[in-house]
Amino acid sequence: MNDALRTVSDSVALAGDPGAGEAAEQFLLRLPGRTLDARGCHAALPAGGTATLDARVQAFFARESRAPALLVGVLPFDPEGDDALYQPASLAQGALEAVTPALPFNGDIHAEPSAARYADAVRQALAGLRDGDGALKTVVLARTLHVHSRAAIDPRALVARLGQDPEAVTYLCPLPVAASDAPAWLVGASPELLLSRRGPQVFSHPLAGSARRCADPDEDAKAARELLGSAKDHDEHRYVVEAIVAALRPYCDRIDAAPQPTLHATTTLWHLGTRIEARLRDPSTTVATLLAALHPTPAVCGTPTALALDTIRRLEPVQRGFYAGAVGWMDAHGDGDWYVAIRCARVQGHQARIHAGAGIVKGSDPASEVAETGVKFGALLAALGADAAPRMEGWTL
Repeated sequence: MNDALRTVSDSVALAGDPGAGEAAEQFLLRLPGRTLDARGCHAALPAGGTATLDARVQAFFARESRAPALLVGVLPFDPEGDDALYQPASLAQGALEAVTPALPFNGDIHAEPSAARYADAVRQALAGLRDGDGALKTVVLARTLHVHSRAAIDPRALVARLGQDPEAVTYLCPLPVAASDAPAWLVGASPELLLSRRGPQVFSHPLAGSARRCADPDEDAKAARELLGSAKDHDEHRYVVEAIVAALRPYCDRIDAAPQPTLHATTTLWHLGTRIEARLRDPSTTVATLLAALHPTPAVCGTPTALALDTIRRLEPVQRGFYAGAVGWMDAHGDGDWYVAIRCARVQGHQARIHAGAGIVKGSDPASEVAETGVKFGALLAALGADAAPRMEGWTL
């Protein structure tokens, strides 16, 4: 993988250790070999949708000149929803959090919707898919698990456990809450780079199409081969790549996308992935402008976007919030790294909500999509100590 996808920009200087008070407001983005650890909040970016992001960011940096010239945070799934970005007070460089084993889970977990109702939503989505220009071709449907733990959930311990996967991009991001509420966090381990910009160079690495990994090496290799040969998964993946290339084309004079996807492995899943590299036509085009053009991609929404959004709002009973949004950073030069906010949980006190989604295309099987979302819950459930808990009512068919 190109170094630009793996490191935080060298222009981001690292400061000394923050005070203990700043640790209460911590943004963490940990990539293989590098960590961005931002503490405290100097100033918040006025919230808004992605269409106004670039204008708000430019106005912010024109007004807030103190170092670090950096914004960190998260965009919601809904491009018209309010984002949550802020300028940290300082950047830290210190020892990694010690990984404490997850205690056996003691609490309740409820599926919303149940697996049976989710399978019915998949059937309704399949009934709405059509051929032809402007018709709904694919939609990503998500379901959630609502977790109530007897003990308070420690977001920093949770992200440390998720970071045991050496290829994971783990993140911890504070979320806006009412003054009277307990602090809330988005905690996750994303496998998918939405967008990276370094000067005129732009990178993306979309993933779409998945298969469950197996403990047996022969079975695992068979699952990978079957994914590479799956017409249904290649269709799902092609829609995503085509949409990203089309979104970048107005801004780039060169776009290189591999003609065929390759396998990308996480600890629990095989994915189809395509590396996309592009060069900006106008070097002043910022990562904020590109985010507004790309988000949400068909990997988390569907195509065409407007029809897929309408379908998601109609069929999903729980709003996504920041799940399937984007988490990352941008600086005053227009550079930044943004990852798709998946494999994540919203954590607040004793509560957590975990989302997982699956891409629905012609040929999708409702039971298989239930199983895929169940596997995607796995990393968070294991980090919470709940992977060995008894089967939750309504979780599986």
